[in-house]
Amino acid sequence: MINCKKIGLVILTVFLFVSKVSAQTLKDAEAEFEKMSYLNAAEMYEHALKGKVSEADKQAAKLKLAYAYRQIKDSQNAERVYKEIVDNPSFSGDSKAYLYYAQALATNGKYKESQEVYEKYAKLAATDKRSSSFQKLYKNIETLNKNRACYKVEYLNLNTDKADFSPTYYKNGFVFNSGRTESVGLKRVYSWDNSNFLDLYYLSDISKLTASQPSGVGGSTANKERKFKAPAVVGDDEYTPSTPNDSRTIGSYGSTGMYKGYATYNETPVTQSEVFSKTLNTKYHEGPVTFSSDGRKIVFTRNNYNSGSFKTSADRVNKLKLYTAEDKKGDGQWSTVKEVPFNNNEYSTGHPSLTKDDKLMYFVSDMPGGFGGTDVYVVEYNNGNFGTPVNLGPEINTEGNEMFPFVDEKGNLYFASDGHAGLGGLDIFFVELQDGKAKGKIKNLGAPINTSQDDFGLITDGERRQGYLSSNRKRGGADDDIYRFTRECDEKPECRELQVIVFDAESKLPLDNADVEVSTEGKTEMKKTDSNGTFKICLDEDKSYLLKASREGYLPNTVGYSAKDAKIEQSTLDIPLQPVKEVEGDSLSARINPSGNPNPALPCKVTTLRGRVTSNKDKQPIAGVLVTLRNECDGTIQQVVTGADGRYQFDICQGCDYNLEAAKENFGSKSNKIKKVGDNPPKYINSNLSMFEEGDVITIDNIYYDYGRYNIRPDAARELEKLVSLMKRYPKMRIDLRSHTDSRSSTEFNQKLSENRSKSVVSYLRKRGIASTRLESSGFGETQLLNECADGVECTEEQHQTNRRTEFKVIQMQ
Repeated sequence: MINCKKIGLVILTVFLFVSKVSAQTLKDAEAEFEKMSYLNAAEMYEHALKGKVSEADKQAAKLKLAYAYRQIKDSQNAERVYKEIVDNPSFSGDSKAYLYYAQALATNGKYKESQEVYEKYAKLAATDKRSSSFQKLYKNIETLNKNRACYKVEYLNLNTDKADFSPTYYKNGFVFNSGRTESVGLKRVYSWDNSNFLDLYYLSDISKLTASQPSGVGGSTANKERKFKAPAVVGDDEYTPSTPNDSRTIGSYGSTGMYKGYATYNETPVTQSEVFSKTLNTKYHEGPVTFSSDGRKIVFTRNNYNSGSFKTSADRVNKLKLYTAEDKKGDGQWSTVKEVPFNNNEYSTGHPSLTKDDKLMYFVSDMPGGFGGTDVYVVEYNNGNFGTPVNLGPEINTEGNEMFPFVDEKGNLYFASDGHAGLGGLDIFFVELQDGKAKGKIKNLGAPINTSQDDFGLITDGERRQGYLSSNRKRGGADDDIYRFTRECDEKPECRELQVIVFDAESKLPLDNADVEVSTEGKTEMKKTDSNGTFKICLDEDKSYLLKASREGYLPNTVGYSAKDAKIEQSTLDIPLQPVKEVEGDSLSARINPSGNPNPALPCKVTTLRGRVTSNKDKQPIAGVLVTLRNECDGTIQQVVTGADGRYQFDICQGCDYNLEAAKENFGSKSNKIKKVGDNPPKYINSNLSMFEEGDVITIDNIYYDYGRYNIRPDAARELEKLVSLMKRYPKMRIDLRSHTDSRSSTEFNQKLSENRSKSVVSYLRKRGIASTRLESSGFGETQLLNECADGVECTEEQHQTNRRTEFKVIQMQ
């Protein structure tokens, strides 16, 4: 949802707030929380929780207290309270608590801890794609520091102790948002005291800007500093995004550093700026804005207020809208203020950015049908007329917030996001566009453009040589300021960086000085792990790699990796090595070479085992699957990760059975047994793997029944043992056993028979140790025949038996 101050999308409600914190009970705190007066609510909750409160009420209150701290961007206290919540043994496991805890840790620079909490969140919210990308980034956060030395970021003398952000080029200067003037009117939704509204300001000459080093940005400063008390007003940080689950906001305002109490700023002469337009500025929020190429038309963000009319949504929230105006004479006198046609009282629109040719406009909205909190949309713009907005899709938009789009002179897009993996808070991202769609991979601009705080509102030239951005990094959240950046060297070439980690498979400790042979397309390179058991390589995104790791005292391991279809700029690859074990009656250790020969001293006739991993649902190949081949003779393994074609390949020797398994998050699969080959093995053995996910229906091979009966036949029991193994392999999997009959006998008899058959399978599985809570049963009678053998059709016994079957539907995987 978009909020007026950090998304340039500010939101108002018709609520009026209490002027003093005097709550003694949770009820009073609840009232403030419901009014979204989060600063007031936090203080009240803290006070109330010191009294006598039941355990149930305490947990519920702490969840709201932590959320209130999150909303006012007090990441230190949010981390503290969320930790208390998730560490409580009685905590029920609300997934959002883990997500917000992980985000608070990242904002506080605790990336390793954040990674661990994201792992727990992933188990509770398997459909949320954010967790995986953040986990991978936080394993190797240094990847976002590779171009740090190339950029110079300067704090500007334009800034005040109020919010200043989101500049937009206009003539020889820029227009920006600021809360620097006192305002009157309604109090903001996040406030329990008066606060300033945003207006548009104009700096007519960019050349007047000079750099000033503030305390907290880095380096020393000779400027005299003084302290001021941060206003006790939630929303003083004018552009912090909201949670995607806040139904009343789009983006969210909230101070990002209230826990500090005091902040410092330099008494540097402020570059003079002027009110941009008394016609456009009102007593409510205005901005951000965008201009047509000739500077005669403007599209700007404002609260739902025009021509003296103030409107709210059904839930009494004043949303944001986009408006247009014209400077007909070119004298800076703006008139003819109109709403864009896709505005709506029930959701917000804002953050416009026109392309150089004025044909497309990008903007942000929390309109229904999006992917998360706020999404980026594009709409055709033709001489003042707008088309129908189109969501930029899941490549750009996430379950989080995407906002502050800017299109450079080449038509490429910059935007801020807290849903793509970043350093914390909002990070700024870049993606090449073609015809309004993402052409390449989304790139995090990294440090120093991005920090662990909120970074957003970037504008720049087509080469990203110089530009401006907004950030609350100065005081960790007390307000937002405008920074200038300059790129002083060429960025390092684009690289899909892979961090390889070699470790002891049993102790999980890293292994230094391990030799790793990296091969691709006939080229081989030798690498050696450092003291942390790691090394890094730069991958070609169109190639697949084979990595063979070895170290004295360990069995070698071969792992494949495909860089195709990678959606993030860095990743990690784990290579576990099994310690050598003594063979009974032999002083030598059992060893295996990368080809899979259980005894390299003996000749080995190599056979290539190959296959493809596909989806049970649509038979399409699956990328990113870890395929493991285990030698049943000595337990050694080989592994490979599938590429976009889903294919894998291993070399095996005759003389041993093998077990083949596939693993991928949120998927399951049956294992394949590869029987030992004889003295004259074929050149190739094919063995495909099928993977299933929640909602899939899988037929159990050969679970047939005698006519009119529902007892488990011996041949069925053998197959059900495979299902028992599968259920034990995936201990959280829940299934629905579904039985079917042929068409003979009456419909009522067949329905009852099928129900009994499914119940008999459930009973068998329960006796084999599978918990009843993981099993459901359904009967479908003769309603889902697999062939034409309906009533009145002559069929063989074999054809009828095909319909007498049992399947299972996957209800839950994780």
